[in-house]
Amino acid sequence: MPETVDLMLLGAGQLVTCRSGEKGPRRGKNLADPGLVKDGALAVSDGRIIAAGTEDEVRMAIAGSEVVSTIYADGRVVMPGWVDPHTHAVFAGYRADEYEARIRGDSYLEIDGRGGGIKRSVRELRETGEDRLFEISRRRILKMLEQGVTTIEIKSGYGLDLESEMKQLRVIGRLAAGTPLDVVATFMGAHHKPPGEKDGGKYVDILIGEMIPAVADAGLARYIDVFCEKGVFDVDETRRILEAGARYGFGLKVHSDEIYALGGTELAVEMGAVSVEHLTNVTPAGIAALSGSPTIAVLLPSTSFGLASRHYAPAREMIDSDVAVALSTDFNPGSAPSHSMPLAVSIACSQMGMVPAEAIVAATFNAACAVGMENEVGSLEADKKADFVIYDVEDYREIPSRAGENHAVVVVKEGSVVWELHGYRERSEVGL
Repeated sequence: MPETVDLMLLGAGQLVTCRSGEKGPRRGKNLADPGLVKDGALAVSDGRIIAAGTEDEVRMAIAGSEVVSTIYADGRVVMPGWVDPHTHAVFAGYRADEYEARIRGDSYLEIDGRGGGIKRSVRELRETGEDRLFEISRRRILKMLEQGVTTIEIKSGYGLDLESEMKQLRVIGRLAAGTPLDVVATFMGAHHKPPGEKDGGKYVDILIGEMIPAVADAGLARYIDVFCEKGVFDVDETRRILEAGARYGFGLKVHSDEIYALGGTELAVEMGAVSVEHLTNVTPAGIAALSGSPTIAVLLPSTSFGLASRHYAPAREMIDSDVAVALSTDFNPGSAPSHSMPLAVSIACSQMGMVPAEAIVAATFNAACAVGMENEVGSLEADKKADFVIYDVEDYREIPSRAGENHAVVVVKEGSVVWELHGYRERSEVGL
């Protein structure tokens, strides 16, 4: 143990560690184990957890060390920071009119067909300067931090030409450097065919021959993602793009089975993708391919909610079939304009049949696996980053059950308090 402990967290009524003895993502019955410790504590040095457990265990572990600072949870719930593994958080403006259109009965593809959806966001992003794009995006993700998100994946895909995609990726890089959050960048030039593009095959050639090499040379992304969907990229095109991404060292991701099941899920598993995402209309064959595989199924309950749909990904069937399930917001300007991970977790419970412990582990540890960060974040255990959140509740199940309220009151990133709700103790119901 070091001579000095920089920070101690004491008095967690429930310390939800989300830790597991297993390697790789949690699945099956193990997904429902939150790693709960009553009367929990943490010890932190140099931004890393050096001990986690009961207060007696942690005090014993650091015996003889000088404690510099202490945070008292006073019976509240303490959990890992949320890991949001699928967002499109860098965009120029929201599309609230499309929300109303969907309620009136217009489909996602109908809106897309008249130039809305992704096409509209592309036009708006191309017209927006990089500095403005950075500043509005920075303010957005700091609001996510206030709800307990400490790690976020952000995809490009609203540029759809080299110049605009590079602008969006540079902004994502600036967010990584200019905010407390860990930011994972994904190149998604294959989010759609460009507006007005008549020859879709020509754009695939541009992606493979020009855009992927340029992004790789600039070192601006860790992953590549493709939207395998009717009217976007078919399975053969998806394979070609993913193969090119793999040649340049990118990890692979696939948007699949959101509206139509084309076989993208099976392709993702075949190619060893780290994740396949959406899966609202996944088939039994897709679930069978995912079962027991290392590919993470990233489910997006807020998207169905935002699309005014009553159809959600079959989370219960997937979990019971030994699929590794993660949760995310899909935060974007149109189909999922909510950046709230607690809301996504709540919807997963009420509409997708996940119990709170499953949903929380899926939104922390399994979500970390989906962005290759499981050795750094996603659970509260020794040697990981000290990313944790104090929630003003006595039972972790209150976070999804008491939906519509931000219960986070203190957010700690790598051992430093990066946000605190002023005066929360005077307003708290905990301990009365």
